[in-house]
Amino acid sequence: MNARPEIHDRLAASLRDARRARGLSLDAVAKLSGVSRSMVSQIERGESSPTVATLWNLTRALRVDFAGLLEGRERPGIEVTPAEAAPVTSKDGVRIRILSPAEAVGKHEVYDLVFSAEARLRSEAHGPGCREHLTVLEGEVIVRSGEEEARLGTGDVAQYPADRPHEIAAVGPAARAILIVQGT
Repeated sequence: MNARPEIHDRLAASLRDARRARGLSLDAVAKLSGVSRSMVSQIERGESSPTVATLWNLTRALRVDFAGLLEGRERPGIEVTPAEAAPVTSKDGVRIRILSPAEAVGKHEVYDLVFSAEARLRSEAHGPGCREHLTVLEGEVIVRSGEEEARLGTGDVAQYPADRPHEIAAVGPAARAILIVQGT
Protein backbone atom coordinates (compact mmCIF):
# COMPACT_ATOMS: atom_id res chain seq x y z
CA MET A 1 0.00 0.00 0.00
CA ASN A 2 1.34 3.40 -0.97
CA ALA A 3 1.28 5.97 1.91
CA ARG A 4 1.84 8.94 -0.40
CA PRO A 5 -1.84 9.90 -0.93
CA GLU A 6 -2.45 9.97 2.86
CA ILE A 7 0.58 12.22 3.34
CA HIS A 8 -0.61 14.50 0.52
CA ASP A 9 -4.06 14.70 2.09
CA ARG A 10 -2.66 15.48 5.56
CA LEU A 11 -0.26 18.08 4.16
CA ALA A 12 -3.00 19.74 2.10
CA ALA A 13 -5.41 19.77 5.06
CA SER A 14 -2.79 21.09 7.49
CA LEU A 15 -1.80 23.98 5.21
CA ARG A 16 -5.42 24.83 4.36
CA ASP A 17 -6.44 24.70 8.05
CA ALA A 18 -3.48 26.90 9.07
CA ARG A 19 -4.37 29.47 6.41
CA ARG A 20 -8.04 29.54 7.37
CA ALA A 21 -7.28 29.66 11.11
CA ARG A 22 -5.32 32.84 10.51
CA GLY A 23 -8.05 34.33 8.33
CA LEU A 24 -5.75 34.60 5.30
CA SER A 25 -6.82 34.46 1.68
CA LEU A 26 -4.88 32.54 -0.95
CA ASP A 27 -3.65 35.91 -2.26
CA ALA A 28 -2.36 36.93 1.19
CA VAL A 29 -0.47 33.64 1.61
CA ALA A 30 0.98 34.01 -1.89
CA LYS A 31 2.18 37.53 -1.09
CA LEU A 32 3.70 36.53 2.25
CA SER A 33 5.34 33.34 1.03
CA GLY A 34 6.43 34.23 -2.50
CA VAL A 35 4.61 31.11 -3.75
CA SER A 36 2.10 31.77 -6.54
CA ARG A 37 -1.59 31.80 -5.66
CA SER A 38 -2.29 29.00 -8.12
CA MET A 39 0.46 26.82 -6.58
CA VAL A 40 -0.86 27.42 -3.05
CA SER A 41 -4.33 26.41 -4.25
CA GLN A 42 -3.01 23.27 -5.98
CA ILE A 43 -1.07 22.24 -2.86
CA GLU A 44 -4.12 22.79 -0.62
CA ARG A 45 -6.23 20.62 -2.94
CA GLY A 46 -3.56 17.89 -2.92
CA GLU A 47 -2.99 18.29 -6.65
CA SER A 48 0.66 19.27 -6.40
CA SER A 49 3.62 18.07 -4.36
CA PRO A 50 5.53 21.07 -3.02
CA THR A 51 9.31 21.14 -3.04
CA VAL A 52 11.00 21.45 0.34
CA ALA A 53 11.78 25.10 -0.46
CA THR A 54 8.14 25.83 -1.32
CA LEU A 55 6.91 24.04 1.79
CA TRP A 56 9.43 25.98 3.91
CA ASN A 57 8.20 29.31 2.47
CA LEU A 58 4.58 28.38 3.14
CA THR A 59 5.21 27.24 6.71
CA ARG A 60 7.17 30.42 7.48
CA ALA A 61 4.39 32.59 6.02
CA LEU A 62 1.71 30.69 7.96
CA ARG A 63 3.84 30.48 11.12
CA VAL A 64 3.41 26.72 11.41
CA ASP A 65 6.02 24.25 12.57
CA PHE A 66 7.74 22.75 9.52
CA ALA A 67 8.81 19.58 11.34
CA GLY A 68 5.43 19.00 12.95
CA LEU A 69 3.30 19.92 9.96
CA LEU A 70 2.13 16.37 9.37
CA GLU A 71 1.96 15.48 13.05
CA GLY A 72 -0.53 18.18 14.02
CA ARG A 73 1.64 19.57 16.83
CA GLU A 74 0.65 22.78 18.59
CA ARG A 75 2.64 25.97 18.08
CA PRO A 76 5.25 26.71 20.75
CA GLY A 77 4.59 29.41 23.36
CA ILE A 78 7.53 31.50 22.20
CA GLU A 79 8.09 31.70 18.48
CA VAL A 80 11.34 33.15 17.22
CA THR A 81 11.91 34.30 13.67
CA PRO A 82 15.64 34.64 13.05
CA ALA A 83 16.56 38.04 11.61
CA GLU A 84 17.62 36.50 8.30
CA ALA A 85 14.26 34.70 7.97
CA ALA A 86 12.06 37.82 8.19
CA PRO A 87 10.55 38.65 4.80
CA VAL A 88 12.21 41.64 3.10
CA THR A 89 11.20 43.50 -0.02
CA SER A 90 12.22 46.77 -1.66
CA LYS A 91 10.14 49.44 -3.31
CA ASP A 92 11.31 52.75 -4.79
CA GLY A 93 14.48 52.95 -2.69
CA VAL A 94 12.84 51.76 0.53
CA ARG A 95 13.84 48.44 2.13
CA ILE A 96 10.76 46.99 3.84
CA ARG A 97 11.24 44.25 6.45
CA ILE A 98 8.02 42.61 7.64
CA LEU A 99 8.04 42.18 11.42
CA SER A 100 4.45 41.11 12.06
CA PRO A 101 3.18 37.53 11.83
CA ALA A 102 1.37 36.38 8.72
CA GLU A 103 -1.96 36.11 10.53
CA ALA A 104 -1.85 39.86 11.29
CA VAL A 105 -2.16 40.90 7.62
CA GLY A 106 -4.92 43.47 7.29
CA LYS A 107 -5.33 43.84 11.05
CA HIS A 108 -2.07 44.88 12.70
CA GLU A 109 0.99 44.98 10.43
CA VAL A 110 4.48 46.06 11.56
CA TYR A 111 7.29 47.08 9.20
CA ASP A 112 10.90 48.20 9.57
CA LEU A 113 11.51 50.81 6.84
CA VAL A 114 14.99 51.85 5.65
CA PHE A 115 14.96 54.76 3.21
CA SER A 116 17.81 55.57 0.83
CA ALA A 117 18.45 59.24 0.07
CA GLU A 118 15.25 61.08 -0.89
CA ALA A 119 13.30 57.79 -1.27
CA ARG A 120 9.49 57.81 -1.05
CA LEU A 121 7.05 55.11 -0.05
CA ARG A 122 3.73 55.92 -1.72
CA SER A 123 0.56 54.04 -0.84
CA GLU A 124 -2.96 54.01 -2.16
CA ALA A 125 -5.84 54.25 0.30
CA HIS A 126 -6.25 51.24 2.58
CA GLY A 127 -9.64 50.12 3.93
CA PRO A 128 -12.06 52.51 5.66
CA GLY A 129 -10.85 53.57 9.10
CA CYS A 130 -7.31 52.25 8.61
CA ARG A 131 -4.59 54.25 10.42
CA GLU A 132 -0.83 54.19 10.35
CA HIS A 133 1.52 54.87 13.26
CA LEU A 134 5.06 55.90 12.30
CA THR A 135 8.06 56.20 14.62
CA VAL A 136 11.23 57.70 13.14
CA LEU A 137 14.32 55.87 14.41
CA GLU A 138 16.94 57.75 12.36
CA GLY A 139 16.94 60.80 10.11
CA GLU A 140 13.98 62.87 8.98
CA VAL A 141 10.86 62.12 6.96
CA ILE A 142 7.85 63.97 5.61
CA VAL A 143 4.51 62.21 6.04
CA ARG A 144 1.59 63.08 3.78
CA SER A 145 -1.97 61.83 4.29
CA GLY A 146 -4.44 63.27 1.83
CA GLU A 147 -3.76 67.02 1.78
CA GLU A 148 -2.04 67.12 5.20
CA GLU A 149 1.72 67.02 5.71
CA ALA A 150 4.07 66.79 8.70
CA ARG A 151 7.86 66.72 9.06
CA LEU A 152 9.28 64.29 11.64
CA GLY A 153 12.76 63.89 13.06
CA THR A 154 14.48 61.15 15.03
CA GLY A 155 12.23 60.00 17.87
CA ASP A 156 9.08 61.68 16.56
CA VAL A 157 5.86 59.70 16.26
CA ALA A 158 2.91 60.39 13.95
CA GLN A 159 -0.50 58.78 13.63
CA TYR A 160 -2.56 59.47 10.52
CA PRO A 161 -5.41 58.20 8.37
CA ALA A 162 -4.33 55.61 5.82
CA ASP A 163 -7.73 55.27 4.18
CA ARG A 164 -6.65 57.92 1.67
CA PRO A 165 -3.54 58.16 -0.54
CA HIS A 166 -0.50 58.72 1.66
CA GLU A 167 3.29 58.67 1.56
CA ILE A 168 6.43 58.76 3.66
CA ALA A 169 9.44 60.53 2.13
CA ALA A 170 13.02 60.63 3.42
CA VAL A 171 14.54 64.06 3.89
CA GLY A 172 18.28 64.10 3.32
CA PRO A 173 20.68 61.20 2.97
CA ALA A 174 18.70 58.39 4.61
CA ALA A 175 16.10 57.55 7.24
CA ARG A 176 14.77 54.59 9.19
CA ALA A 177 11.34 54.13 10.78
CA ILE A 178 8.97 51.59 12.25
CA LEU A 179 5.52 51.60 10.65
CA ILE A 180 2.43 50.04 12.23
CA VAL A 181 -0.63 49.68 10.03
CA GLN A 182 -3.80 49.29 12.09
CA GLY A 183 -6.74 47.95 10.08
CA THR A 184 -10.33 48.01 11.20
